[in-house]
Amino acid sequence: MVSYPTRFARFVSKVLVIINQIRLLAIKAGGGMAEALTVVLDVGKTMAKLTLWSASGELVARETRPNERAEAAGHVALDAAGVEAWMADTLRGFTKLGPIKAIIPVGHGAAAAIVRDGKLAAPPIDYEEPIGDAERATYDAERDPFSVTGSPSLPDGLNLGAQLHVASLRFPDVLAHGAQILPWPQYWAWRLSGVAASEVTSLGCHTDLWNPVKAEPSRLASKRGWAEALPPLMPAASVLGTVTPEWQERSGLSASTQVHCGLHDSNAALLAARGFAEIADRESTVLSTGTWFVAMRTPQSGSIVDPGTLSEARDCLVNVDAYGRPVPSSRFMGGREIELLTGLDTRRIDIKPDQPALIAGVAAVLASGARVLPSFAPGFGPFPQHRGRWIDMPVDEAERRAAVSIYAALVADVSLDLIGAKKRILVEGRFAEAEVFIRSLAALRPGDVIYRANAHNDVSFGALRLLDPDLKPDVALERIEPLEGDFEAYRAQWQRDVARLGLAA
Repeated sequence: MVSYPTRFARFVSKVLVIINQIRLLAIKAGGGMAEALTVVLDVGKTMAKLTLWSASGELVARETRPNERAEAAGHVALDAAGVEAWMADTLRGFTKLGPIKAIIPVGHGAAAAIVRDGKLAAPPIDYEEPIGDAERATYDAERDPFSVTGSPSLPDGLNLGAQLHVASLRFPDVLAHGAQILPWPQYWAWRLSGVAASEVTSLGCHTDLWNPVKAEPSRLASKRGWAEALPPLMPAASVLGTVTPEWQERSGLSASTQVHCGLHDSNAALLAARGFAEIADRESTVLSTGTWFVAMRTPQSGSIVDPGTLSEARDCLVNVDAYGRPVPSSRFMGGREIELLTGLDTRRIDIKPDQPALIAGVAAVLASGARVLPSFAPGFGPFPQHRGRWIDMPVDEAERRAAVSIYAALVADVSLDLIGAKKRILVEGRFAEAEVFIRSLAALRPGDVIYRANAHNDVSFGALRLLDPDLKPDVALERIEPLEGDFEAYRAQWQRDVARLGLAA
């Protein structure tokens, strides 16, 4: 079950949010000097989030919206219009709590918008939009090698370059006549400020458009003219401008509200993790969990990152952090696989009331050998060619969900090994609250220290630290105790099953 210190810390966090709101409203009502606040806009793949923060790093408000997939121009598109309308309404509510001095956008990877003449030139493509074999073949023939970009060849539109290639084939004029390519966080910065920019964390996340070692656009990006269509490169923390008159009217924001360039969401989580003394810039790895489980390793200071040492075929890649440094990374669609294995209500893995039953089911899973083999998100993760299956699936629902949680830990363990993760591993995001998952991971990696961070605000707090690197989290990391049981024998059997199917675990 969730430990008492963790439950208490989260209860205190919610109470403090309410207290902060009451305090700000009281100051405003009394005519006192209102405290300047900062908004973080986080447009993830599954959820859009707006959080409001005080100058000292206290969370004042948090609102979320499930993202919807839209059909537009014959392809699956991102719901830019829906997010925008919700954002305007939510910001208007935030302005009632105090003056907002700044907005920092954060966005998921493999997403961009093509804009021209002050508006979208085409609906932004969802990276799950299928790409035809012929379209893919012509694109693959032009890609830079993985050893140069650290960007693996990924399915559908997960390489941003593949999206641009498809757009140029399906809509020949979309990238003509002065069009600009805006990475997803920078699209929102442009939408709010009217100033276009690009940024390294967004270009350096499996886009095929960036050379992380030379810190310049890839050969592909230059050859296709996409590098010229990218706006000027700006640091993630830089102020692009202030909100436009349109947004002042729509949201109630002041004309002085500054809009920052913004960054990729996993890199924001990395910045949040580095706020903890146990992590900082020491040898450590952050495992961010959500729809994607993304492991990002901060190597020992002075280490050289060579993309060629990573496995392109097993969903390893090189990200680029907010300061332009290459970051060895690995990924798999952990949240999506959990969803497919347990049903659409993935909360049954991590919500507090269910944790005792799931933990109680672990012993039966280990004893029976019930296990899940990869992968239920084909084409992704360390086992991209394998079709997932159950062995001895439990009849009991709690035991079944416990087995799924252990499976997620097994795949995470492999992904961490692929990038040489060691010593310190910080798990953040919603599945950090899934006790069987995180404590199984601790049992599988007895030589490492596994920590857990607050599961709700790491990305937005990381964006806040971009503006004030001296900000420290107001809670301590929790060291995770491993589950009891013979996880070594269970993993060995799982590895034999995977090897029998022709894959090295």
